[in-house]
Amino acid sequence: MWQTGTARLLAGRKTGPVFLTDRKARPSVALVDVDPRTSRARLSYRRAAEVFEQHTTDLPGGLYTLHQLRHSGLTHAAEDGASTPMLMALSGHTSVRSLAEYARVSAEALGRWQAERDPAGRRAGGRR
Repeated sequence: MWQTGTARLLAGRKTGPVFLTDRKARPSVALVDVDPRTSRARLSYRRAAEVFEQHTTDLPGGLYTLHQLRHSGLTHAAEDGASTPMLMALSGHTSVRSLAEYARVSAEALGRWQAERDPAGRRAGGRR
């Protein structure tokens, strides 16, 4: 599933690989690795990582990797309250143990989550 911003970047595409080469796919490329609209092939992970890193060098914090992006996305989803089954579906993990390596909730996010669910805090907030 692609979020709205990603879908906009993909210029209306609804299926196919996210990162595409600039050439048509060879006949030997598997159909799942070909964009049906443009017939372009999926970039290799190595090349997609190079392109991503090249375009993130000017961002605060410096160079970012696709792997960091994956970690960050899952961590933010976990911090926003996504359930374990939802995180597993989002990430494609089949093991909670492997998911735990990606989604690491910060102490600040845990504190916010606990405060939002504190019965005393809810009662105090209702009297104002």
